[in-house]
Amino acid sequence: MRRLGIITALSMLVLALSASAAFAAITTNIDPANAPTGTHLQTGTIGCSVDSSTLLVTCSTFELGGVGGANATGSLATTYSATVDCTNNGGKLVPVKSTAQTAPTTTGSLSPKNGRLSVPSVNSGPVPTAGDFEAAATCPNGNWTKSLEGGSITLSSFKYTLTFAGFTGAYITITGP
Repeated sequence: MRRLGIITALSMLVLALSASAAFAAITTNIDPANAPTGTHLQTGTIGCSVDSSTLLVTCSTFELGGVGGANATGSLATTYSATVDCTNNGGKLVPVKSTAQTAPTTTGSLSPKNGRLSVPSVNSGPVPTAGDFEAAATCPNGNWTKSLEGGSITLSSFKYTLTFAGFTGAYITITGP
C-alpha cells in the first residue's frame, strides 16, 4: 500500500512539473531604444501569465515613470490550435491540425499624467470553440464530417506589446509559451 502511495505521489509531481514547464517558456524583452529617455518601471510587475485550466492569458497592471508626455498602446494577441477529425461516409478518419486566433485585445491609447503612464491589465479574449476550429479546418472534400478531437485545444502562442507613439518598435514584448 505504501508503494502505491509513493508511485501516485511521484506521478503527480511529474505531471505538475511538466505542466509548469509548458508555460515556463514566457519571455520578456524591454527595449529602451523604443521609449522616451528615462523610462523605467515605477510600480507593479511587467509580465503575463497563463491559466493552465482555462488557457486564458493575463498581462499584469504596472506603471512606468519618466515617459514625459508620450502616449502608448498595449496589445495582446493569442493563437490556439486543435486537432479536428475528418471522417468520410466509409468511416475513414483523417486528423487535421486547425488553428484559430482570437481577436487582439488592446488597451487603446494610454496618456501619461505627470510623466507617469498607468498600464492596465489585459486579458485574452475567449478561447475559440470547437465550432471555430471545425470551421477553420479543411477536410479532403465537403462530404467529410468534421469533429473536434476531445481535449486537443491548446494555446499555441501569445504576444503582448507596449508601444510608444512616435517609436518604430515595441518597448515591451512578452511572448509565450
